[in-house]
This record gives sequence, C-alpha cells and structure tokens, in this order.
Amino acid sequence: MNPVIYMDNNATTRVDPEVFQEMAPYFTDYYGNPSSMHTFGGMVGRKISQAREQVAALINAAPEEIIFTSCGTESDSTAIRAALASSPDKKHIITTRVEHPAIKNLCEHFEKTGYRVSWVPVDRAGRLDMDFLLDRLTEDTAVVSVMWANNETGVLFPMDRIAQAAAERGAVFHTDAVQAVGKLPVDVKVTAVNMLSLSGHKIHAPKGIGALYVKKGTKFFPFLIGGHQERGRRGGTENTASIIGLGKAAEMARTNLTRDTARIRSLRDKLENGILENIPHALLNGDKENRLPNTVNISFEYIEGEAILLMMDQMGICASSGSACTSGSLEPSHVLRAMGVPFTAAHGSIRFSLSIYNTEEEIDFVLEKLPPIIDRLRQMSPFWKGGSCKAQ
Repeated sequence: MNPVIYMDNNATTRVDPEVFQEMAPYFTDYYGNPSSMHTFGGMVGRKISQAREQVAALINAAPEEIIFTSCGTESDSTAIRAALASSPDKKHIITTRVEHPAIKNLCEHFEKTGYRVSWVPVDRAGRLDMDFLLDRLTEDTAVVSVMWANNETGVLFPMDRIAQAAAERGAVFHTDAVQAVGKLPVDVKVTAVNMLSLSGHKIHAPKGIGALYVKKGTKFFPFLIGGHQERGRRGGTENTASIIGLGKAAEMARTNLTRDTARIRSLRDKLENGILENIPHALLNGDKENRLPNTVNISFEYIEGEAILLMMDQMGICASSGSACTSGSLEPSHVLRAMGVPFTAAHGSIRFSLSIYNTEEEIDFVLEKLPPIIDRLRQMSPFWKGGSCKAQ
C-alpha cells in the first residue's frame, strides 16, 4: 500500500500525539467518576474543569459558558432546540442553503412540524445574500443559524453583521463554527453570538467529543435531561478522557494558531495554483480570498468526482468530494448546487483540506500525480473529445 497522503482534514483529523498522551492516564489510572464525592473522583473533576477553561480560552468565553457534548451535531441540535423552546410563540427560523446536514436536515424536520424556514441563498462564489437574510428577519424569528465557515468550500460568512441584526430583532443567533474554531481567531466577546458549536475531531482531538458555547443570559433548555452534569444543562456521565483531549487540543490550537495558519495557507495556495495552472477546465469553487486557510474545492469538468477519488486513493491520496456526512450520495453537493456550479462541473468536484501534518513534499506528489489522472478520466468520458466538450 502506498503511504497515505491525507488531505481530508475537514472530514476528520489525526489525534495529536500530545493530545493522546494527555488522555491516556484517564482510561486506566485515573478512572474515577468526576461527580463522585471521594478524592479519586474529585481529581478527575478538576481535570475536566481545566479542560473547560482551555476550550473557553480558545474562543475567549467564560468557562461556565461551555457545555461538553458528544459532537458538533449534538451541539447544533441542542442549540436550535433550545432557541425554539425559549420562544414557543415564535415560529420562524432563518438558515442558509449551504449548511452542514446537522443544521440543514434539522431545519427541514422543523419545517414539516409547522415552522417557517427561510433558506438564505448564496452567489456563485458561495457568499450569502445578506439582503435576503435581513429582509426576512422579523419579530417572529426565533433563531438565526448560520455556519461560520462552509465545510465544503471554506467560505466565511459575515458573523458580526448577522449577530447584530439578530440581536436587534430579538432572535437567538447560533453559529456552527465546527470548521472555523482552531483555524481562525474566534472571539465571542467581539462577535456577539448567543450559541456556538465546535467539535473535537476537527482540531486533532478524538471523535465523539464536542462543545456548545452558550452566552451568559441566553435562555437555555437542555436537550439531554438527566443528572446534574454540566450544571444541569447536559445529563450523562462525562466522557472524561475525550474532554481532557479536547482541552489539550484547544490549548495547542490557541498557542500555535498564527504560525500554523500561515504555513497551511502557503501549502494550500501552492496546491491550488498548481492545479489551476496545469489542468485545463478546472474551476475554483468559493470565494478565493474570504475562506478558511486550509480548504480548496475544485471542479474538474466532464468527469466524475468519485472516479477521481478512487484513482487518487490508489496513489495513497485521501481527499473528498464534499461533506463526509453526505459521501454516500451520488447526487452533486447541495452546497455546489446552491452556488449554481454547472452540472458538468458539480459532479467532478474535489475538496482538499489540509492540516498541520501536511508537507510541501506531499503537495508536490499530488501535483505530479493528479494531472495524468484527470487526463486519463477525460479520455474515457463520453462528454470529452480532443480537449473539449462534446455537444450534448
């Protein structure tokens, strides 16, 4: 098997060895229940408190504003459900056409149960139609949920402007910041969101752990009702080792953010420019400037993305055709469809998402192997002949 060149970090990331080392003792040595009264359990409880402080520091929140959850999806569901429960007379939700399935599918569910949902469109570069959003924001709007950064294209949305508009109308503002936290500076004191979701496995912590920021003063109703854990806001025995891992990963992300961001952006730009310069009929999807530093989404016209992924996989190159949560579908990405990407290109879209572990040598390898893969697939395509598209 070829060595793995992993460029699918928006789907999940490698657990950092320092994170794993921090977690390890809490599986076998310090296994007490953090809610127990004895000293053995209390020691674990104090370590969870430290992790809460570390996560809070990453987004400039207060520790008591952090609720640990099982993942970003749980954080999203908890936020939306809490916002609706806190304003039972309001029956309007605003979200976007390019949200992660954790928000998109939940809002579609509420649409079937009597809520009105306004789906904010985007332009060809994936930028929000802010006039559409502002025009539909009314006193009946219970919650506005807009992702901080798109998971497929990396496009960033105007958080400050949306937060201000929502506050002026008395609506709760939630953001799915799973892809942004740890890759960009996120400061909830500057951007006045009411609730914010994040996930551990996007920042080199383990899978199965996430967090929800709830601003002080925001009305909140728990999704999981049970014991007194998380100050009564999320019942269930704490996932101790993973919480500690998330805390360590958050601390490392905050400490190294400026350095890592610059290096990753440089690698991404080299990859992107090399592809666009050497492969004809390759189109960049998304706003070139206003996006995550690690993400590039490119469509290769007249061929299937799945075929590209399979041939890259044979070379040991791991990438994605969109969200990992929709990878079982043969339909073009709902994000690219919302952006108006032509059908001949949407089916051939590939997302490369980098991390601190990627190297310049890996970028060079991809730039060497990808052009012949695209050329070979196009020669096999019924829609491609002699370097151009056949009439259809």
